[in-house]
Amino acid sequence: MENKTVNTEVLNDLIEINNDRIVGYQKASEELSPEDNDLKSVFAEMIRQSQQNKSELTQEVQVLGEEPEKGTTNSGKIYRAWMDLKAVFTGHDRHTVLENCEFGEDSAKKAYKAALETEGLSAHLHTLIADQQLSLKQSHDKIKSLRDQYVER
Repeated sequence: MENKTVNTEVLNDLIEINNDRIVGYQKASEELSPEDNDLKSVFAEMIRQSQQNKSELTQEVQVLGEEPEKGTTNSGKIYRAWMDLKAVFTGHDRHTVLENCEFGEDSAKKAYKAALETEGLSAHLHTLIADQQLSLKQSHDKIKSLRDQYVER
């Protein structure tokens, strides 16, 4: 049976995950060395993708008559703090930045998988989330491919 509370919680969790992606890719873009500026357009595309996802999810929360989340997840905040600490020791080389991005993409994949497995999720929302999940998988694969092209030396 569909449940408004379940649907709202799932949507808000995914809004937070997309907020994490936005903040994470903004941070990753700032960490790039000048010779890695080619990644800025890739990261800008990831940000745009999450902004679009967030917009779609926010609209659905509002349709349910609820307030959409505005923040990020606690795990996302902890991860970004860990990225800062790691950067102190390893620097901001291309491989490390892409490795950190892939870790974030893995978290998003897990969140979307869990959302789709939630009992009580409406069919309409299941379709929306599945479409976003497919798009995120393509983004994950792109980041992983870029990371694998530049093995640490």
